[in-house]
Amino acid sequence: MAVAARGLLTRGAYEEVRRSFKWRVPERFNIAWAACGRHAAVRPTSPAVEYVREDRQGAEVTDILTFGRLKERSDRLANGLVHGLALRKGDRVGLLLPQRLETVEVHMASYKAGCVVLALAQVFGPDALWARLADSGARILVTDSDSLEKVLQIWDRLPSLEHVLLVEDGESRAPLPPRVSRFQAILDRGATSFDMADTSADDPALLIYTSGTTGPPKGALHSHRTLLGHLPGVEFPHSFLPQPGDKLYTPADWSWIGGMLDILLPGLFLGLPVVGHRQRKFDPERCLQLMAEHQVRNIFLPPTALRLLRTSMGDKAHPGLALRSVASGGETLGEGLLYWGREVLSCPINEFYGQTECNLVLANCADAFPVRPGSMGRAVPGCDVAVVDAEGRPLPVGELGEVAVRAPHPVMFLRYWNRPEATAQKYKNGWLLMGDVARMDEDGYFWYFGREDDVITSSGYRIGPSEIEACLERHPAVQAAAVVGVPCPVRTEAVKAFVVLRSGGALPQGSEALADELKQWVRQRLAAHCYPQHVEFLDSLPLTSTGKVIRRELRATASSNDDSSDDNNSNHGSSNHDDNNNSSNHDHKNNHSNNNNKQPSSNHNNNINNSNSSSSNT
Repeated sequence: MAVAARGLLTRGAYEEVRRSFKWRVPERFNIAWAACGRHAAVRPTSPAVEYVREDRQGAEVTDILTFGRLKERSDRLANGLVHGLALRKGDRVGLLLPQRLETVEVHMASYKAGCVVLALAQVFGPDALWARLADSGARILVTDSDSLEKVLQIWDRLPSLEHVLLVEDGESRAPLPPRVSRFQAILDRGATSFDMADTSADDPALLIYTSGTTGPPKGALHSHRTLLGHLPGVEFPHSFLPQPGDKLYTPADWSWIGGMLDILLPGLFLGLPVVGHRQRKFDPERCLQLMAEHQVRNIFLPPTALRLLRTSMGDKAHPGLALRSVASGGETLGEGLLYWGREVLSCPINEFYGQTECNLVLANCADAFPVRPGSMGRAVPGCDVAVVDAEGRPLPVGELGEVAVRAPHPVMFLRYWNRPEATAQKYKNGWLLMGDVARMDEDGYFWYFGREDDVITSSGYRIGPSEIEACLERHPAVQAAAVVGVPCPVRTEAVKAFVVLRSGGALPQGSEALADELKQWVRQRLAAHCYPQHVEFLDSLPLTSTGKVIRRELRATASSNDDSSDDNNSNHGSSNHDDNNNSSNHDHKNNHSNNNNKQPSSNHNNNINNSNSSSSNT
């Protein structure tokens, strides 16, 4: 299991870095050993996580979790899972927690036991949670008091879910529902040493669900090698991480791909301290305070968070910041935001691109080559990226086609969970298809042009219409629904729902109230970022001869309506700003436009904490 203790990339000019890089993936590999065990063996007192919280009196407290302590606690938890709850290698462990120390411990313990972490977002409502827990067959779920009630609502429809471990703040003696155990009690009963499962680099480790853009959400199954596969794509946009004094932070939750694989696990692998703090919604002032007080050097921020930060800071630099690198992905940043980063944050903002199935394959790195605003960047060292035609053949420079990554690659997913046909369709002629249309220029920069699917990009989230439509159609007043994205200067796109009522198209009295009711119906059952900001009632939906909704007609209708491009009132209902933000499954994509397209504005939006980030999700 010999793995380098430092970064995989050597600092230098782009062409030299690409030429000199070679993959060396060991046959036997375990994420927990690479991110915790090897550090605990040689420097157990070094900090792994600096977790900032408030005590019961409201005073700020920083808990330091060392690598030695992380190993001990995750060993105890692994013993509790395997010997106490009879988990076996390959079993799925649902992780429904915000940023907190227990989240890190669940990650490490699950990998040690050979189990598969099922990443879940706290913003999910009961329906979204049920879909993922049921499809994955998770046996264990670890959650906190904030999410327990949602789980209890759906547990009777989850025959495979045997136990829920409850993480609590402080000690509690209150009685718990049947089959719910206190996390700390399970950990306390475990022995202090654990024989880690013997895993290969290709053994399953992570299950992350896509947004469901073309149907029900698909589970992208990743192996232990995905951590190694992510490293070049993390090191590169962070200006050759690690450097002396580096310290990482992101507001994105650690149970979502952006926070988990763009910051937390790579940071632990590199032996760097990771700052953690739970924010129920993104607060730019609190983010600045946190970065300054803890001397954060490297941060991953979704574009919406960067815009909020710019609005908060203006053109005045914060005297306490020590930033060395800022990485971002999810939407195009625009030249103005990139310029602001250089002038006010005193470091470049490097954009990157990827998706849940194959993350961090394109990136900018101002230390390696000139950044061209609007570009997704160039291929990350170790990645062979091309623009291909419908047969999977690379196209000449400048021609439009689909972004594709040559297989195999350590960052690539193993397969879709229980969906072999969808897995096969993801590949063509030896290339993994990313589902996005782009062109590559003569210098190897990639320029995003459009998307082949109907995914909606809003505040960095990748939102699939199918799940929202299915949720709307469960409302007793709704006969049919179709969802599209409409232009929005704040979010890039807003969610708009076209609804056909069971009343045969006749609008009832109080249709604005019904529109608001439908928004809340989705918000409460799926996630706050999924609810439609706009609702329009139609007599019928435009359909093809085979009964498929013609979304391009709906988008054209929405775009021609002046009211549908802002966050004020749409045709039959007001749109409310979504202020919830914690996490997301929204494995999101970089929604880059070419140089001729208008860049999004930097207006306010508080819908962040897990806006994806680095990844796009088909």
